Amino acid sequence: MPKYPHYFLLVTSLFWSTLLLAQDSIPSIDLDERYREDQFYVGVTYNLITNVPDGVNLKGVSGGVNFGFLRDMPINEERTMALAVGLGMAFDRYGSTLFIGEEENEQTLFSVLDSEIDYSFNRLSTAALEIPLEFRWRTSSASNYKFWRIYGGVRANYTYWYRSSFKQPNNEVSQTSIEEFEPLQFAATLSFGYSTFNFYAYYNLNPLFKNARVTETQEEISFRALKLGVIFYIL
Repeated sequence: MPKYPHYFLLVTSLFWSTLLLAQDSIPSIDLDERYREDQFYVGVTYNLITNVPDGVNLKGVSGGVNFGFLRDMPINEERTMALAVGLGMAFDRYGSTLFIGEEENEQTLFSVLDSEIDYSFNRLSTAALEIPLEFRWRTSSASNYKFWRIYGGVRANYTYWYRSSFKQPNNEVSQTSIEEFEPLQFAATLSFGYSTFNFYAYYNLNPLFKNARVTETQEEISFRALKLGVIFYIL
């Protein structure tokens, strides 16, 4: 399995940040009345998990970054309303007190880590391809780079890589094959704001795990990701 791309994320974030800072300073020389808006995006989120079993809480690093391209397709003459479809990538981490391991019979072990267990970190990391679809409303024009926007939509994500990692003194556990993990995810999204900075929300419509239960209690595990953060759009 490929190593989780830490350095790739850092370089990508710096690259997009540079472009974002430069966006408002680029003058419009030839006004194009058939302009398209916001065709590149990059987002940074804090990741929460909902529908968790008793005793499971967030702990440690839980965040993500996503970026990609959207084809903007205006649907009215003023070009203030549009549809957009695109392709992107998302990298996420979920730090929690749910341990994922494997029993001797190769069945997945899901166990809640209590305060008496000494460990340094426990997290689930994922890398996914995403297909966003948005309905867009904005107050833009061919010469206005600063405007209000409200974009709502859905995203289909396919997780092509994931790893559950656990570390404690003299012991490390890494799982890259979890039968209950659901690689195909669907989510509702909303972004709104003014100019460069925009609020972004993402909520999973289906659980991250299918037919998964806490081994000791048989309580159902129906994690759904809730991501809150900011998203930046570029022409």
